Amino acid sequence: MKELLETIIKYLVEFPDKVTITEKNENQITVFEVRVASEDMGRVIGREGQIARSIRTLMKSVATKQKTRISVEFVD
Repeated sequence: MKELLETIIKYLVEFPDKVTITEKNENQITVFEVRVASEDMGRVIGREGQIARSIRTLMKSVATKQKTRISVEFVD
């Protein structure tokens, strides 16, 4: 799942080499912390958070198929 998230984020940003995704396990939930260049944060979040919400929805649907729970966090 990390690879899918990384691919999605890299297609959205202007500086794909600055994308880092950290995977943590907290209370049976896999948390993905996404870091991008400060110039790209707006591209990943989107107007009123629409892109970030869409990414989370997509990733949660993939996780549901795999019978896991995930959370995607965008970190400055």
